[in-house]
Formats: sequence, C-alpha cells, structure tokens
Amino acid sequence: MSRGRDAALPQGEITPWIGFGLVVALALAWCTPFLWMLVAAFRPDRFGSSAMASLIPDYAPTLANFVEAWESADFARYYLNTIAICGGILLVQIVTMSLAAYAFARLKFPGRNLLFHLFLIQLMLVPIVLLVPNLRTVAQLGLYDTLAGVMAPYFATAFGTFLMRQAFQTIPVELEEAALIDGARWWDLIRHIYLPLSKPALLAFSIISVTAHWNEFLWPLMVINSPDNRPLTVGLATFTRGAEGAQAWGVIAAGTFLVIAPLLIGFAVFQRRFINSFMASGLK
Repeated sequence: MSRGRDAALPQGEITPWIGFGLVVALALAWCTPFLWMLVAAFRPDRFGSSAMASLIPDYAPTLANFVEAWESADFARYYLNTIAICGGILLVQIVTMSLAAYAFARLKFPGRNLLFHLFLIQLMLVPIVLLVPNLRTVAQLGLYDTLAGVMAPYFATAFGTFLMRQAFQTIPVELEEAALIDGARWWDLIRHIYLPLSKPALLAFSIISVTAHWNEFLWPLMVINSPDNRPLTVGLATFTRGAEGAQAWGVIAAGTFLVIAPLLIGFAVFQRRFINSFMASGLK
C-alpha cells in the first residue's frame, strides 16, 4: 500500500521516509557537539586529551570537572549578573511593548499605520550595525561597564510590539467598552484585560527574550570591563582562555554545561507549555 503511494508521488518529490531520515541525520549532526560536551564534562581527566575526542562514555562518571570549573571562576556572580540582565530587560520590555501595542492596536491617531511600519524597520537592521552607536550612547549616559548599560538598548522591542499588537487585536473590543462603562482607565484595560488574555503571546516572547539575552556575548563583551559585572557568556570566555592553555577540555565542557544548564532544565520542565505558547501565538 505504501509502495503504491510512494510510486504515485511526482518525480522529484521527497517520500516521507526519506524526509524523516534527513531530519534524523540533521538532528544527529546538530546534537553531536552537545553530546561531546556532555560526555567530556563527566569524563575523568586521567584519560588524557586524546580520549576527550571520543563520544562513547567508556568510564565511570565524575563531578570533578564541575567542581574544578566552579572553583576556577566566579560562576555564582556570573549567574546573578545574567539573571539581573535577562530579568531587567524582560520587565521593561513587557511595559514598553504593551503600551506601544495598545496604542497601535486600539488608539486611533493620524499616521498610526505609517508610524507602526517605521517602527518595524528595526526588525530589518542587523544588530552588529548598531554596536558602535549604542556603545557611544551608553558611554555618554555614563552606563559603560554597568549592567544597566547592557540592558538599555533592548528596552524597546519591535518584535515584541508586533507580537502583542497582533494579540491585542484578537481581543473583542466589547470587553474594553464594558470596562470603560464601569469606570476603568486605559492602564486598567491593559493590566486586567489585554495582558491576561494575551498570556500565550506574552509567554512566547518571554522565552525568546530570555534565551536570546542569556546567550548573548558580543554586546556584553563590549560594554562590560569589570570582572564583577560579567555575565555568564563573557565569564565563560575568560575562563575558557585559561583552561585551553592547560588543555583542560573536561573542565571547559563542564563550564559550558553550567552556562546552558538553566535553559535546558527550564525547557525540560516547561516543554509542553513552551510548545503550546508558540502554537497559540502563531510562531513557527
């Protein structure tokens, strides 16, 4: 039966089995560096650097690499700095994009659509183009070498505004009219009607924002100079340069695992909610 269906496919079409095989092959290729990191992180250092190339865990796992990595760098401070950066950016973004989305979705004023399209031009800019202007602005504001300087360029988000505007437009306007009759103000509408009914889009954006800024490296590297203000990515890079000299690949792998572990744990725990949020918000 399946042969008949496969034979009926036009020439040049990929059969389901071939497509599945390609996806599995790509997934394995993508997972190979992660698997090596996982195996090397738990491999005892007595195996030597040559054995670190193996993906087969032919040893008794040990946590010695994690202990050495944690003691060699101030990962506790790096975690606090990264959490402060991601949390601070997200909190401000929720406020700014909610206000902007409400204005573009519900308020009527001249040039609203033109202004919205101009606002979305930010999505077309390559982030690296803005590095020098942003760095100059941060320095002029006296925010160089501070966590606030890392956060400041991301307080306004075109993607978040677009996403929340689309979510706000799906909410029946009758709910707003009923709340206005009861004496609600515009900020009450956003807080008690629009945001609660837009939780899927809000959660989807939160996932994207936290993941992006947790993994960001270049911008914090340019802004942060003090070791006490380094986030995880910059701290890991500094730690890795020292470990590479000693060829401590297991320690490097353990340090890398410490950086990505919170995101992996968060995805494993809230996997179903993550997927449902992206599906409900229309993200692919």
